[in-house]
Amino acid sequence: MRIDIITVLPEMLSGFVNTSILARAQKKGLAEIYIHDLRDYTKDKHRRVDDYPYGGFAGMVMQCQPIDDCISALKKERDYDEVIFTTPDGETFDQPMANKFSLHQNLIVLCGHYKGIDHRIREHLITKEISIGDYVLTGGEIAAAAIVDSVVRLIPGSISDEQSALSDSFQDSLLSAPVYTRPSNYKGWEVPEILLSGNDAKIKEWEMQQSYERTLKLRPDLLHKD
Repeated sequence: MRIDIITVLPEMLSGFVNTSILARAQKKGLAEIYIHDLRDYTKDKHRRVDDYPYGGFAGMVMQCQPIDDCISALKKERDYDEVIFTTPDGETFDQPMANKFSLHQNLIVLCGHYKGIDHRIREHLITKEISIGDYVLTGGEIAAAAIVDSVVRLIPGSISDEQSALSDSFQDSLLSAPVYTRPSNYKGWEVPEILLSGNDAKIKEWEMQQSYERTLKLRPDLLHKD
């Protein structure tokens, strides 16, 4: 898988994508992650990529030209499954979406900034608009990092225990069951006896029950999804 991230703040992402699981996936050849500085594509001598909006609205807007030139340059090299734009008014990102993206070969992630991007880019070049929650960030870099991390970790071989990813919260529209480790008794706080029994069938039954009860209590909305 190849992921190209377009941003005006490459330094904000460079450390992140070269650390931990993302670094491991790249070293193994499972993923390629490239960060592109949008300012490298502007024709403005001051490297500006934004301008005032028509209509007298507040804020600044990212221009068409540098975004179009950057995406066009990438598309000349390969086909992309999705061109993603991170924006507060996009579709809410979730685990099923991450699962789907992890099966793709090539993705572009455009980080929003300022008041947003010229809407013509959204109409003609963007194939998927994604939000990570109902709040506004200074820029889309944090959202891009969340998307890339959640997708790459699903690629087989990225994490040591692949079953761990399959049992994460939201994979079955349920939250994960509680987890425990040694010691079995800490300050009188005991691990549930069933987990020490060695009875795999009973443990699995307990896990499913706990997942359901936690979801019902904390995220009942997940139980009503189609």
